Amino acid sequence: MAKLRESLIFKLLLGVFVGLILGYSLDAKIGVSQETAQNIIGVINTVKFILGQVINFTIPLIILGFIAPAITKMKANASKMLGTMLMMAYLSSVGAALLSMTAGYMIIPKLNIAAKSDIVKNVIPKLIFKVEIPPVFSVMTALILALFLGLAVVWTESKTFEKLLDELNNIMLKIVYKIIIPILPFFIASTFTTLAYEGEIIKQFPVFLKVIIIVLIGHFIWLTVLYTLGGIISGKNPLKLLKSYGPAYLTAVGTMSSAATLPVALSCAKKSGVLDEDIADFAVPLGSTIHLCGSVLTEVFFVMTVSKILYGQIPSLGTMILFIILLGIFAVGAPGVPGGTVMASLGIIISVLGFNEEGTGLMLTIFALQDSFGTACNVVGDGALALMLNGIFKKKDKIV
Repeated sequence: MAKLRESLIFKLLLGVFVGLILGYSLDAKIGVSQETAQNIIGVINTVKFILGQVINFTIPLIILGFIAPAITKMKANASKMLGTMLMMAYLSSVGAALLSMTAGYMIIPKLNIAAKSDIVKNVIPKLIFKVEIPPVFSVMTALILALFLGLAVVWTESKTFEKLLDELNNIMLKIVYKIIIPILPFFIASTFTTLAYEGEIIKQFPVFLKVIIIVLIGHFIWLTVLYTLGGIISGKNPLKLLKSYGPAYLTAVGTMSSAATLPVALSCAKKSGVLDEDIADFAVPLGSTIHLCGSVLTEVFFVMTVSKILYGQIPSLGTMILFIILLGIFAVGAPGVPGGTVMASLGIIISVLGFNEEGTGLMLTIFALQDSFGTACNVVGDGALALMLNGIFKKKDKIV
């Protein structure tokens, strides 16, 4: 993921540079002719469209390939402790999202975001050619199919279908790593080239910086809420556990990976002396997979900001609540997808919020630029859930 971030940043800057040069050429500020500039941006826009079609085609398959196998794995430890941990992870993600949504409605209108129609100085030429790649089925069909199929496999204890879903999960992981991840930097670069060409990127750059700072503050607010609840439920001092998570936070910032941070996080949790060892061994690894509160908080604020920038308005309250409810499910049930929740949730960003390729490209980029901090919030938040679990079960229930 660190290499992906470096590639994204490089291609983002390259895209902005190319877009600015081509945009200025229309004002005869450099030697490239207007016709050449329009031809180049037409080719780039066509490439962006095709790459967006490929990404959109895989989204329903990613949903099915991650949600359904995740449900079948839940039965392996179908105990009260597992159910409690899953519910707490979901509620934490939804709570963080609601906090972010509330802040979004209060803060975003005050950021002086100019409407795209007031910024655009150059019109993007039409596509050179158009190749549409329709998905096999819709996003909502994929979500419902994944839920029904996963639950049915658990109920029937079908070993054959369980193995098939595991294989599907492995196949989709390979598609993500071998196809989607490599083309993402080019898709994002082409998106930012067109934004810079239109003249929008320079005008909105200060807004992006403010939004990232606001999201970081939101992370710390939500961690304060979680650890306060953990202290109340467990009857122990949450600050002792929180202080021990310093090395895990720094590791997560550096690696952008909950999996890579897991050994450090587990060590920090045990060294704190606040958690029972069996609770730590259970809750911390599980939390690294299903608890993505920082990523969810970030994504909600970002989608509201991007919607305001590109489409001139923030989504309605009802639309945002539906998005948050579904996003919480994706956060719990779609582990292992690079880039946190945003890659797995592209489907609902498109279907519920109505984002187009430009919107999803902008979301992927700004999310990737700060993803290390979202991951760090996720990791530290796992300790708070473990503290709550410790208070609920103590040593009465041992993990089977």
